[in-house]
Amino acid sequence: MQNALAIMTAEEVCESVKNAPRWLVALAFVTATPLFAQVDPASEPAVLAVAKVLPAVVNINTERIVRRQVRDPFEDFAAQFFGNYRSRPREIRQTLQSLGSGFLVDPAGYIVTNEHVVERAADLKIEVITNDGKSYKARYITGDSKKDLAFLKIDSDKPLPFVNLHDISPNLLGQTVIVVGNALGYGSSISRGVLSGAKREITIDEVDYHDLLQTDAAINPGNSGGPLIDLSGRLVGISSAKMAFTPQGIPTQGLGFAIPAETVRQNVEQFKKIADKQPTPKRGATEEETGSSNADRLFGLQLQDMTDELAGALGFASGKGVLISAVESDSPADRAGIERGLVIYRIGKYEVNSVKQAESLLARADSGSSVDFIVGIVGRGGRGRRIETVNLEAR
Repeated sequence: MQNALAIMTAEEVCESVKNAPRWLVALAFVTATPLFAQVDPASEPAVLAVAKVLPAVVNINTERIVRRQVRDPFEDFAAQFFGNYRSRPREIRQTLQSLGSGFLVDPAGYIVTNEHVVERAADLKIEVITNDGKSYKARYITGDSKKDLAFLKIDSDKPLPFVNLHDISPNLLGQTVIVVGNALGYGSSISRGVLSGAKREITIDEVDYHDLLQTDAAINPGNSGGPLIDLSGRLVGISSAKMAFTPQGIPTQGLGFAIPAETVRQNVEQFKKIADKQPTPKRGATEEETGSSNADRLFGLQLQDMTDELAGALGFASGKGVLISAVESDSPADRAGIERGLVIYRIGKYEVNSVKQAESLLARADSGSSVDFIVGIVGRGGRGRRIETVNLEAR
């Protein structure tokens, strides 16, 4: 029966099925493997695409320390009985943790992810876990908050698997797409859907996103920064945001958004140029050195990014330097006369335009080492320029 069905035409099969007993038709369907062959799951396009990309996908865990001032409850109590009582504000340090995804784009260990996964902070520790379970301490190279992209680097003794940014998906509406990442902390998670829109502009948590792709594939917390791929394993984009509710509070379904692969490729090319100009940090840094603020620990400086809004409010040149937000009493910075409100423009021979750049440079300093800081004020349009070189010895 199996061989007979295998050589019959479609018309002959239909005629035979119409006139044959039901038990014979059932037997023919079960045994006619040439016409109804089983598909091996290992050969499915989605399975092959995930297997191709998964070795390059990483889980990203960040830990940052933020400082905040707290009000002592005793002050309210004392004010009731002793009048206007004022104590010195108490500052506490709070550790905040977050998780996300990313993927390698170069065998040398360069990783791209969302900027909001590794938000800029003075005290930041980034742990990257590759698909084979190995853990690396990553360093922040640079990023673009408007594009929500960040560039990290891990060091490995051998070339690492990576996603090829020179062979990206055509991004056609309706094509099947797959989200790969660290959903809810569960590494190597997969979800599947279609590419359902392009050039979307959305606002989530007062953050504006532009020129995004839309998909109904599930994007969960932890997926941010991971790849969105097609059935050939080519990059469609970077999972970036999920809209659970409209601005009017209406719940939504199947509205996930990703940064297009072409945008990622263009930005990575610029990020690599910045990476080439940065000094290589010393090897063998301890966890304390990489996980705490070097500016504070070594020199008594607390730093803050010079945002456009902050620069405008202070009348300083925009996009240049990092603001000194506090100086520890009797620290090397305090003894040298550095004051709160000044701006650091260079450390050694390198310009600094973010706290993370400053921290990366200061990671090379040891106790007792000498570091030159170019400190001062440059007003808008270069007016009121007052800068000088201050040499500080790390404590």
